Amino acid sequence: MPLQPPIRIGVIGAGSFASRRHCPDIIEHPEAQLNALCRRDPEQLAKMADAFCVEHTYADYRELIDSGLVDAVLISSPHDLHYEHGKAALEKGLHVLLEKPITTDPQEGRKLVALAKEKGLVLIVAQNPPYWNHCRHLRAQFRSGRLGELESAAINWVGNALAVLGLEELPANMPGVVIPTLYRASAEQNGGGFTMDGGTHLLCELLWCTERKVVEVSAQMDNADFDVRCSLAMRLDNGALVSLNQVADSQVRAKRQHNIYYGSKGTAIVRGFPFTIEIEADGEVERLSEGELPDAPTPVGDFVDCVLGRSAGEISGDTAVHVVAVLRAAQEAARRNQTVLV
Repeated sequence: MPLQPPIRIGVIGAGSFASRRHCPDIIEHPEAQLNALCRRDPEQLAKMADAFCVEHTYADYRELIDSGLVDAVLISSPHDLHYEHGKAALEKGLHVLLEKPITTDPQEGRKLVALAKEKGLVLIVAQNPPYWNHCRHLRAQFRSGRLGELESAAINWVGNALAVLGLEELPANMPGVVIPTLYRASAEQNGGGFTMDGGTHLLCELLWCTERKVVEVSAQMDNADFDVRCSLAMRLDNGALVSLNQVADSQVRAKRQHNIYYGSKGTAIVRGFPFTIEIEADGEVERLSEGELPDAPTPVGDFVDCVLGRSAGEISGDTAVHVVAVLRAAQEAARRNQTVLV
């Protein structure tokens, strides 16, 4: 039976990103309540509690999920802890909003999806595309048939993420209540390098917007265990061929993104940042900025709707798992220098 509002939410991994996006969204949501925070560092935990006026704080996530003070948790911990934290919360009967990637191991991701289904609980993964206006517009173009069948795509992201990867000092003006931890500097904690971090959003855009799956992948990476630069070549389940290139050590600090989707009836071009989307179809060209498109839900808003029984969720667990399966296959492909089936 769906819960009644307000949905009491606790945060496991109450760090920089949660302070920038999810915690403010919880506080602003009329049917949600930020009720507890968990972080191992007591000084940083106190800063978070003070910033968001949260009374209940914990250094041990098990104490938070056993507290009886929350109906749901947002998990924004290091990637390699997602399975442990998600499993414990679901077993306790708590709904889970999980930062990307769902896990670093696709098998563990499948176990979380199955556990949530078995217990009748909500499990949502906060990948960006379902919550970006331009991606929702792109998905609608494919669903309506306006672009026809996807034939090919090229996805390109160039920026500089060396600081969060622990490869240079963090800038003094980092946004957020607390500074980011450097778990991304560890291949084990991060699940690899930047592809398993920012690359999950690029791959999710392809999968979520086109509703296709990757069946095989080949890859070149500067380091298959901890990549900063990568290039993937993928074949999709309908035969479409897709390239995905990501450079995270550009001399140009501003993020640059250009994605092109070639359909059998038209073309879609995504440019960022800021985002615009251009649709060439039916002999016409339509160009829209993010602000000209209908507002997308936030991950928190989507999550609350699901918990209250109003929605099935913008992204399926299967899609979130497939993102990780493809990227793990890409790492293997780069190590073996051959194509790998997904």
